[in-house]
Amino acid sequence: MRAEEGEAALDPVVAAAAAGTAPPGECSPPRAYALLALLILGYMGVYLCRKNFSVAIPLLESQFGVSRAAVGAVASWSTIAYAAGKFLFGPLIDRFGGRACFLLALLGVAVFGSAGALAASLPLLTLAYSANRFAGSAAWGSMVKLLPGWFVERDLPLAMALLSLSFVFGGVAAMLLAGLIASASGNNWRMVMGGPSVVLLTVLLLNWALLPRGGGLQTGRAARAGSSFRFRQIPALLRLPQFWVVCGLSFALTLMRETFNTWTVDFFKTEGGPEMSNRIAAFLSTPFDALGAVGIVALGWVFGRISRRARCRLLFLMLLAVTVLIYSLPALFHRSLWLVTSAVGVIGFLSYGPYSLLAGILAVEIRGKDYVGTVAGVVDGTGYIAGFLAGGYFGRLVDLGGYRRGFECLAVLTLVSAVLSLWLYPPPGRLKS
Repeated sequence: MRAEEGEAALDPVVAAAAAGTAPPGECSPPRAYALLALLILGYMGVYLCRKNFSVAIPLLESQFGVSRAAVGAVASWSTIAYAAGKFLFGPLIDRFGGRACFLLALLGVAVFGSAGALAASLPLLTLAYSANRFAGSAAWGSMVKLLPGWFVERDLPLAMALLSLSFVFGGVAAMLLAGLIASASGNNWRMVMGGPSVVLLTVLLLNWALLPRGGGLQTGRAARAGSSFRFRQIPALLRLPQFWVVCGLSFALTLMRETFNTWTVDFFKTEGGPEMSNRIAAFLSTPFDALGAVGIVALGWVFGRISRRARCRLLFLMLLAVTVLIYSLPALFHRSLWLVTSAVGVIGFLSYGPYSLLAGILAVEIRGKDYVGTVAGVVDGTGYIAGFLAGGYFGRLVDLGGYRRGFECLAVLTLVSAVLSLWLYPPPGRLKS
């Protein structure tokens, strides 16, 4: 026994793991974070070719002489393609590796983004944009597949949190770039849809040149062991209770997030009456995303430094607080405008962090890095299925009973997610197989 302990003490891999640093020959922290920044840039590039559609919508209505419903169908079909890709690409990412799949995803988005700009009709644009979203669905799982090879266990939750900022800042960058292109091109929808692909191709070349081949930098035991992923073991994954808990959390938290992203401006405008302009309503809704970005980083840092039992308690308390705030929003509005705006910001701060964990660090922990692409794909895909309900179904609730009824139902769903978080980790003695 002592000989084994002595051997472990001399093993640089074991010693480094205990100290929370990179073993000799593996990825140093500065390089790991530099590569993380490269992935973030790549995923922001995917968003440049995704969110530009929002800026193109009024231009498409004018160009093709169609209704909002017809243009909205483009977004609906593309979302279906995106969700389908999440389920399909996960196992392929685990089989063929994160680097290759990430580069192919960027290439597919760039190619189909350019094809959308050449479409001669709205149905052809629908096909190209759906293919764009389908290709882009492989990007997130590919990135999550790469990170465990670069970061030690203690730093991985923070790295995943920083990676999640890519879709927050990517959406902002996409809207700004598309708006700039629209202004410079005289509102040419083809330039709005195709221009960002040129930027993405540049980002693709950077990733191709700088991302380490083989998907990671590890040269120690993990690298020698290789991948244990097998397609035939996917049914065993589906039997893990933790997997279904994370899928349930993804459904609830994605529905809540998409509801706020879709309806917050309308909530302020409706409750504020005629004196509330669209511009002010939009401004008052921004704390949800702004503080949400802060919450992602804060929770990522904390998650890597506390026990699993403490994680469950923390998530339960955070989501319980979100439940109370959501339920109170209509009443808070009529007390103070700044009070309800602050509440919206706190909801973003408390909810974005748990949301970012689901297809990130939790996807790694459920079955390890060999199955992270599969888990992240299913978890993310489940969330996007829930996203469909955030539009029409929540709107129907508001039509029937006002925002009070809508937020009451959303609060109940959030309370369910709080309770689910208590079962996030199996109890001692029931470790996953």
